[in-house]
Amino acid sequence: MKIIDQFNLNIIFYIFLLPFPIIFFFFFSHFFSTCPRTKHSLNNWIEIESQTWNNYSHLLYTKISANLVLLQSRLSNMGDNSNSTLFSSVLFLSPANAATIDDLLSHLNFLLLTFITSIFFILTKFKFKTSTNSKAMLLPPGPAPWPLVRNLPHLLNNKPTFRWIHGFMKEMNTEIACIQLGNVHVIPVTSPEISKEFLKKHDAVFASRPITMASEYSSGGFLTTAVVPWGDQWKKMRRVLASNVINPSTFRWLHDKRVEETDNLVRYVYNQCKISTSNNCLGSVINLRNTARQYSGNAIRKMILNTRYFGEGKKDGGPGVEEEQHVESLFTVLAHLYAFSLSDYFPWLRVLDIDGHEKTVREAMNTINKYHDPIVDQRVEQWRNGEKKEAEDLLDVFISVKDSNGEPLLSVAEIKAQCTELMLAAVDNPSNAIEWALAEMINQPRVLGKAVEEIDRVVGKERLVQESDFQQLNYVKACIKEAFRLHPIAPFNLPHVSNADAIVAGYFIPKGSHVLLSRLGLGRNPRIWEEPLIFNPERHLSASRAQGVDLNEQDLRLISFSTGRRGCTGIAFGSAMTVMLLVRLLQGFTWSPPPGQEEIDLSESRNDLFLAKPLHALAKPRLHSSLYPLH
Repeated sequence: MKIIDQFNLNIIFYIFLLPFPIIFFFFFSHFFSTCPRTKHSLNNWIEIESQTWNNYSHLLYTKISANLVLLQSRLSNMGDNSNSTLFSSVLFLSPANAATIDDLLSHLNFLLLTFITSIFFILTKFKFKTSTNSKAMLLPPGPAPWPLVRNLPHLLNNKPTFRWIHGFMKEMNTEIACIQLGNVHVIPVTSPEISKEFLKKHDAVFASRPITMASEYSSGGFLTTAVVPWGDQWKKMRRVLASNVINPSTFRWLHDKRVEETDNLVRYVYNQCKISTSNNCLGSVINLRNTARQYSGNAIRKMILNTRYFGEGKKDGGPGVEEEQHVESLFTVLAHLYAFSLSDYFPWLRVLDIDGHEKTVREAMNTINKYHDPIVDQRVEQWRNGEKKEAEDLLDVFISVKDSNGEPLLSVAEIKAQCTELMLAAVDNPSNAIEWALAEMINQPRVLGKAVEEIDRVVGKERLVQESDFQQLNYVKACIKEAFRLHPIAPFNLPHVSNADAIVAGYFIPKGSHVLLSRLGLGRNPRIWEEPLIFNPERHLSASRAQGVDLNEQDLRLISFSTGRRGCTGIAFGSAMTVMLLVRLLQGFTWSPPPGQEEIDLSESRNDLFLAKPLHALAKPRLHSSLYPLH
């Protein structure tokens, strides 16, 4: 048994140790094949690892050989082959004699030599491959990745992630970077020229979306358009939207519903002022964040579900508990969509929900579905049994779309998911832009006065502004565009995933990379914009006087609605909602800081790009009372 003890201590240890370097090299072979590095850093790593493995393998071979010789010598002197039998059983062999042991030892030596030779072959192969291809395979610059985990420590230690990304890009003086998370290369971009190269020159290559936890929930399992990866489902839903929903005729058809909600917006704010006036107060302090968000929610609910309220609402035009829960849940989902969740880059961590994102998103989607699903189910049944034959809203349009055989083209699940996605797409951008625009304009009375003067000149005070007036309200639109530039709703645009390797701006972008065009970095790029942190609407007028101000920026110097085949399809809807929200507030009321406050605090939230504190401002009616809607 002493021989077996020594065998356990010396031989089994090394044999059990062999799989670990094998696993190690298989992992790094995959690492190198999917993650090209610069010639200098990669070759240095291989040289170090080659020397390390040389020393390790030499020691390993020496130890095993010496112990095998020792074991062979001692076994040959044994008269009883019981230990030989035990030795064989340890190696999962049948009982063996001395000849079998000799054969076994020779095979072990052969396998050991083969293993060591193969390792050197792997290293030589990678060294040759990287030395010949590295010059043409340079990734964009970025933080140095750690072994195995790459940039995961950076992701965990620097929150919020978007501020860390923009911070190190500024330090490195680069407008394109690479962050390695799991097997994914995340490519943030702050240059309009490089952005155009991605979305125009290579648009077909970067036309997909990543598969993430939050996008799976928000799209009903990838049944929609905006967040769905490139494929047949996306093409199907895109055709439905383009042909039946997002087109000029549908836009005109829904005009009255949008006007109804903007009238209700004015009525709600006016009613707040009336309550305060009856209490001997001149005007009322309005929570403009809540007002703007509820207007956006009301408008998109009216166009999709033909309803303002899920419950009874309020008599003054304000939201009820149900509407507040609904809008809050929409914003919760949006806050977690592409929010650098760990499970988005390390899918095997999803079951653990380490950052708690999945629980939050699931609860928010349950709230949204609680309000949407009964309406959709009831409407589908009405169409099936013939109770309903005329389309009144977008939900009816989705239900009535037929395939070539005259059968419903969309499943109930697809209809529910697409209705939710349209609400997600419409609720945040208008409300955020107008909250910021009003905050900046209140602090700059000259800008505020100039916008109001334009409205009075174009529309007057005898009627309320209408969508037909928008073409002449270029200064107001310039204020909105400046808010889109300086205060975007999100740090990055929706990710574009590459479906093939590509060379962009001289850098290698591997297949599967997530390209993040930075709304924040583009809009505040000091190379593009003079005094980028100053709110200055005039910067958008000089080049736009002839044809008017377009809220969509085709040159990608800022991102309001994006471009390309994965760009926003509802630009007309989004623009109309945003402009109407601001012009009705400016025409109907004067705005100033709340009593006792000299100006609005423009501090930006640390964890997102909203105002750190919701905008509260003093509103006073400026039109004749007969112009304010009563119902």
